[in-house]
Amino acid sequence: MAIKNVVFDFGGVLLDWNPRYLYKDVFNDDEKMEYFLNNVTTSAWNSQMDKGRPFSEAIKELCKQFPEFDDQIKMYKTHWPQMIKGTIPQGVELLNAVKQSGKYLIYGLTNWSAETFPVAYQRFSFLREDFEGIVVSGEEKMIKPEKGLFLTLFERYHLNPEECLFIDDNQRNIDTAKSRGMHTVLFDNPEEAKLKVAKILHLTL
Repeated sequence: MAIKNVVFDFGGVLLDWNPRYLYKDVFNDDEKMEYFLNNVTTSAWNSQMDKGRPFSEAIKELCKQFPEFDDQIKMYKTHWPQMIKGTIPQGVELLNAVKQSGKYLIYGLTNWSAETFPVAYQRFSFLREDFEGIVVSGEEKMIKPEKGLFLTLFERYHLNPEECLFIDDNQRNIDTAKSRGMHTVLFDNPEEAKLKVAKILHLTL
């Protein structure tokens, strides 16, 4: 079945988000920073906000658990914009090529807190201008790789998964997409993935 829709993940594909961009200067010590990120504000903890938990609630709980990091934990929300360094050039080049081809509709499927996504949405104009629709995990109270978030995308925008190409940097998300019938490309190596997508979609880069 021919591909009619291209579905982009955001963080790791189009946007370069990493808490290290903030905390590198906060700690000025890589060992301390890595301890903090691996043991305090872990990826599992961050996923709670991606799934809809309020930052205020999650931060309050974590500060009680790690009072010695009270200030640094609170910065996870107050200084959150500093965690986005900018765009990922290969991903944006691909997005532009898909748009300019005029052959596909473009959608977004992202794990992102409903509280912080508006910051990125306002900062990067292509999020407002290039997408037919975007599903944000924090708004739906589900996160990839949960199948329900993919079903929300299909149902809300009346998409046939067999007509969709899904681009994501996480293998587990790719696996779920495949199980739903989508075509997929793992964006683990930006340059290679860009060329692979271009070949599949017959794009000129």
